[in-house]
Amino acid sequence: MPFARLAAATTPTCHIGLGLAAVGRPGYINLGRDRDLGADRTVEALRERTHDLLDAAYAQGVRYFDAARSYGRSEEFLADWLRDRPDVDDVVVGSKWGYTYTADWSTDAERHEVKDHGVATYERQRAESDALLGERLDLYQIHSLTPDSPALTDKVLHAKLAEAAARGVTVGFSTSGPAQADAIRAALAVTVDGEPLFRTVQSTYNVLETSAGPALAEAHEAGLTVIVKEGMANGRLAEPHAPEPLRAVAEETTLGCDAVALALILRQPWAGVVLSGAATVNQLGSNLHAAVVDLDDDQVARLGALVEDPHAYWERRGQLPWH
Repeated sequence: MPFARLAAATTPTCHIGLGLAAVGRPGYINLGRDRDLGADRTVEALRERTHDLLDAAYAQGVRYFDAARSYGRSEEFLADWLRDRPDVDDVVVGSKWGYTYTADWSTDAERHEVKDHGVATYERQRAESDALLGERLDLYQIHSLTPDSPALTDKVLHAKLAEAAARGVTVGFSTSGPAQADAIRAALAVTVDGEPLFRTVQSTYNVLETSAGPALAEAHEAGLTVIVKEGMANGRLAEPHAPEPLRAVAEETTLGCDAVALALILRQPWAGVVLSGAATVNQLGSNLHAAVVDLDDDQVARLGALVEDPHAYWERRGQLPWH
């Protein structure tokens, strides 16, 4: 399993990964995007930005990189970076299928992505990912499973995913929505020939949205590697948007709100990799300070009081505009 490579790593940042959702396409729902990216969002500008982030992350000990078919050209940018650095052979590369990018490099498209978990979409997108990443693709995940997804019950799809696993690609899934815990538990029950199909789970978990925690602990106990996404709640936990209790704890630690928010996730015994969704090298550096934040029980309790009802959290997330 590719994540065994991280188990032997000694750098404090080995459990922080870099997600490319924010830099693989010009539009996304993160707050503060105009400040982070500015007006120049051409393909070449974001390619260069992505490569700068990957260079900085690798230099600081990050060894997991996360893309998706729907993150614009994220796979292409990552593949270019890997091709130009043949000596980089100790990273784990993950991507996802199940959403198709439809914005045509626009920030104001009517629809930015279309979801489909059918076999035809899997085969098409797997071929697209293979064409770019080839043997560098370690992990392929179903993108945003929900309890009603046909991917949970499609035996033909399960057989094809098991074939991919037999050829050496780790098979995982990500989750979204207020019923993440239900989706995780349903996926844990999926087997092919009596063996569990999925070996990783990637879920949203942060200071505001903790509802998936118990199910993620169960997944960890079952042997899955847990990857945490949206640890910054799409910018809601970053300055200047962070709630006052988070700001207060950050001031006490003399580090940023982002480092504190990610550090709270790293404290979870089931958290294998926590993703940074940084859009700038400075943001990435600040995120990576999470590895050295030491929170006391009182600070953890104060942050715990910020938890929102999952339905309210996801309703607000669904209202965030694409910038």
